[in-house]
Amino acid sequence: MKTPKSKTRRQSGKTPIPARCAGWMLRHPGITTMPAVFGTSVVELGAVTTGSAVAGLVGAGLSWRYLHRDSYTALVSPRLRAVRRRWTRYIGRSWKESLDACNLVGQDRRTGELLVPRLLRVAAPTPSIDLLKVKFVKGQSLRVFQDVQDELAAALGADVIAIEKTDKPRILSITLVHGNPFDDVIPPADLPGEVDEVDLKAIELGDTEQGEVWSEPLLGHHWLISGASGSGKGSLLWNPLRAMGPMIREQIARIWMIDPKGGMETERGKPLFYRHATSADEDVEYDDGTGPEDVDPMLALLLEFRDRMRERQAHLREQKLRKATPSAETPFEVLMIDELAMLTALGGSRSTISQVNRILAEILTQGRAAGFAVVAYVQEPTKDIVPVRDLFTRRVSLRTGSASYVDMVLGEDARLRGALADEIPEEGCEGIGYRTSEKSRTPIRVRAGYSTDDDIDELVRLCTPHFDDDEPGGVLVPFAA
Repeated sequence: MKTPKSKTRRQSGKTPIPARCAGWMLRHPGITTMPAVFGTSVVELGAVTTGSAVAGLVGAGLSWRYLHRDSYTALVSPRLRAVRRRWTRYIGRSWKESLDACNLVGQDRRTGELLVPRLLRVAAPTPSIDLLKVKFVKGQSLRVFQDVQDELAAALGADVIAIEKTDKPRILSITLVHGNPFDDVIPPADLPGEVDEVDLKAIELGDTEQGEVWSEPLLGHHWLISGASGSGKGSLLWNPLRAMGPMIREQIARIWMIDPKGGMETERGKPLFYRHATSADEDVEYDDGTGPEDVDPMLALLLEFRDRMRERQAHLREQKLRKATPSAETPFEVLMIDELAMLTALGGSRSTISQVNRILAEILTQGRAAGFAVVAYVQEPTKDIVPVRDLFTRRVSLRTGSASYVDMVLGEDARLRGALADEIPEEGCEGIGYRTSEKSRTPIRVRAGYSTDDDIDELVRLCTPHFDDDEPGGVLVPFAA
């Protein structure tokens, strides 16, 4: 008699089917209300009127897609993708079977009812990234999911997976990356022929995962590029130079290059640079008004860049102008630092490091309106290494060695939103990384174009500026404040 009694108790403990159906309808109002709205429209307005309205909506959507692709991609595409994937990749039975295969489906000991972690939300900000919010059942924890994350990735058809806790109890975030849209190496940015073809507000760098051109504004901005050794930071050094080539040739844009790695990365392009200083150079003389002294050449270049900015600010005040327009008289000045950490934390004395950070902070906070920009590259973007990190207005995270670095560069919860820069493979993925949308903070996967030695030589041959004799390109000359 015990067996029937136990069976009766299990059956009575289950959630009634009508209640479960009602709960499902409440969680998916769109699925239940749309047929009702459509049916009511047919009854009240007629099939012809309803069909015309639907056709009009479809036509408006298609027009929006083709005439204003950027806004459509930002506002509509992610929602349509999320709905499609919710009902194809993660539909009820498929979701349950995937979790069951990974031993993530529990069972109520009292009733025998299967307990399946509930899928609360599906977002698809990009074609290859899915963001899931999941409520796990009692008795489970974040570690239970993380212990089987490789198996779960395979069950859900993902190449990369990240599972993290959220700020809500029993709710976790699962980020899934499907495929690699960058199977082939991307060629470098096109080299414009004339100055008029250069757009400083859209510097071409490579491609996005949607197959569109990846460009970033440099005029009025500062860039921070983070990535481990071998991640492809060099691609984000040469592509901006190619995109600005004609302006560099005509000295409407002038490049100030600091290379704390002895010049190995930048020596090939040295003729392009208005100023060039490396850790291998000898000290130079600098006079700050209290008398000349020998200083580190990289610090001297930084000081001169700051002094030129101050002169430009004074000129703008005299002309009653709020910002500079790039021209031969007021060139767009770009400071590039290939390994920022050697200046801000790891190289030089404590007093020199403090001075460097103070000067950089002044340039980053005051230089944009005056037509001065900073592009810096770093491997470790912590606050100890880069105290001025938050002053950079555009940031890119290439492959990185730590999950925590992603949020440091791209902003809070960037990794939760899909920027899995720490999961990018080392081999064959140079130049692949993430940047965030300014409007939605949505991470977008990108790949920078790769410049070969021949591409760099072409750039130097076609775009080397003709400096005056007293300002030879690529040489840091002594100067006075």
